Amino acid sequence: MANTSAHADHHDDHDHKPEGFLDRWLFTTNHKDIGTLYLIFAFTMVIIGAAMSVVIRTELASPGLQHVQPYFFNQMTTLHALVMIFGAVMPAFVGLANWMIPLQIGAPDMALPRMNNWSFWIMPFAFTMLLGTLFMPGGGPAGGWTMYPPLALQGGASVAFMVFAIHMMGISSIMGAINIIATILNMRAPGVDLLKMPLFTWSWLITAFLLIAVMPVLAGAVTMLLTDKFFGTSFFNAAGGGDPVMYQHIFWFFGHPEVYIMILPAFGIVSEIIPTFSRKPLFGYQAMVYAVASIAFLSFIVWAHHMFTVGMPLGGELFFMYATMLIAIPTGVKIFNWVSTMWQGSISFETPMLWAIGFVVLFAIGGFSGIMLALVPADFQYHDTYFVVAHFHYVLVTGALFSIIAAIYYWWPKWTGRMINETWGKVHFWWTMVFVNLTFFPQHFLGLAGMPRRIPDYNVAFADWNLISSIGAFGMFVTPWMMIAIFAMSKKQGAIAPQRPWEGAHGLEWEVPSPAPHHTFTNPPVIKPGMLAHGDVTH
Repeated sequence: MANTSAHADHHDDHDHKPEGFLDRWLFTTNHKDIGTLYLIFAFTMVIIGAAMSVVIRTELASPGLQHVQPYFFNQMTTLHALVMIFGAVMPAFVGLANWMIPLQIGAPDMALPRMNNWSFWIMPFAFTMLLGTLFMPGGGPAGGWTMYPPLALQGGASVAFMVFAIHMMGISSIMGAINIIATILNMRAPGVDLLKMPLFTWSWLITAFLLIAVMPVLAGAVTMLLTDKFFGTSFFNAAGGGDPVMYQHIFWFFGHPEVYIMILPAFGIVSEIIPTFSRKPLFGYQAMVYAVASIAFLSFIVWAHHMFTVGMPLGGELFFMYATMLIAIPTGVKIFNWVSTMWQGSISFETPMLWAIGFVVLFAIGGFSGIMLALVPADFQYHDTYFVVAHFHYVLVTGALFSIIAAIYYWWPKWTGRMINETWGKVHFWWTMVFVNLTFFPQHFLGLAGMPRRIPDYNVAFADWNLISSIGAFGMFVTPWMMIAIFAMSKKQGAIAPQRPWEGAHGLEWEVPSPAPHHTFTNPPVIKPGMLAHGDVTH
């Protein structure tokens, strides 16, 4: 391993942070501070979104209407999804990208630092506007997060505020993506070739292109909704010659790549953590890069598998069924490579590794239920039932959210200079494992039995599994508070982190002191053998 004391000496002079709260946080152009802002914002949104899910599961704990009105229930299901997708998962990944990509490629900062600041500060205003609709006459949006017309157009003023909030989130995402692409392509240190970059950086480079391609599609779809509602157009109004199914095509052309926008960075994170704690290089590094690129490409040609029941021609159903099943191949490559990396490795089960293994196992369940949904005849039964709810929560909670938590535990010592309490980290993991499966696994059975999604009341035959699912959700609501306590305890009394807190960690981010200074790599690092995570095994 390269001697890095020179790095440490070099960075001591570069830790001068701006004086004053406003200069440090409001006007910051520092990638680490902006990454921290994104993560704090995402965490706040997780708690708000989780509180909405508790409202949903409290109503569904037993049959009958007991706690909230059906219309408010629909507002909760709609806003829970919008907040979790656009407010929690995506900003958390952007925050991790801001923090880690410059460190992983030896760049002094992001390529466009002022735009970076702006792309963050748009977000709080967008979500204040979206959540503010709850306090307007008529309440918040209640047409589902997919905003299908004509249902989505039956709301009041909230429709306009929802559309404007989505435009602002989209602008933020596009600016963030442009920044990430510019940084990775132009600011790598000498010697950091594309095929020597860490998988997390690779996954974000590909994700950023997806974002730029599909966010304008969503913007177009919601703008047409807006004009249908307020300006008398008939894009989706059958009475005026429009077609509500056209909205579904446009929305899902955005929506399916969006699903991969929320999971590709997770693949990158897990591909960093598993080799570290297996003390082996990642198995099949290049195959992993090509698999991520293949998944990204295929994500554009599978959108109508969400629409098998709209009456599309048989040829269309067959095409989208086969294209969907094709995505299982590069995804299977990734799971095979993660397992092969662990095979005969010297594995230790620190907290980040537990979350990464939990991701691999539970994400695979989400993948298998996705294959079931890809089969057209079966999908006619599963469509719009709780089976679909179970499927996408296994992908987005035990997939995206687990990987984000894994990443925070993994890089926390580098960010703060403090170790976390391993015992409490493991308690947090196992608590979450129990309750996340208690919440979502029974929903497979509910869906197979025929329970529709987005309903506040149901037949007594569904009562038992619903009660178990609700108990799981109440247990899950404890986990963000547990996380706050663990990290607060670490900041206050955690052991001092060494420069390389994890024994098997390789990569440029581990070449700077812990905590990482405010400014790093003012001069490009000199890449030595073994310094890059994949430098020794790629060529």
